[in-house]
Amino acid sequence: MPTQPLSQKEIEDRLRELPGWSADGDRLSRTYRLADHFAATALVVHVARIQQELDHHSDLTLGYNSVALSVNTHSAGGAVTEKDFELAERVEGIAPGHGAH
Repeated sequence: MPTQPLSQKEIEDRLRELPGWSADGDRLSRTYRLADHFAATALVVHVARIQQELDHHSDLTLGYNSVALSVNTHSAGGAVTEKDFELAERVEGIAPGHGAH
């Protein structure tokens, strides 16, 4: 069964449970600020492991002390789906400071 796009209301409701995440057009996005480049790089590795487990991949941008994620579901026409929220929730669970900005 294909993954179905979420409605705008469903997206807004779910985002209330994920402080720091936002709907950016047809994508969910979040930027994490970390102590330094090593910590940011380590987060990227952990996010990559989660993405591999879920078989769902975001765009990741590594900065000196930041990691930006942006995700949607290509198989749903580039819309936001439950798969995107599952990835966001898993990343929140491992991010330093759980909810650090």
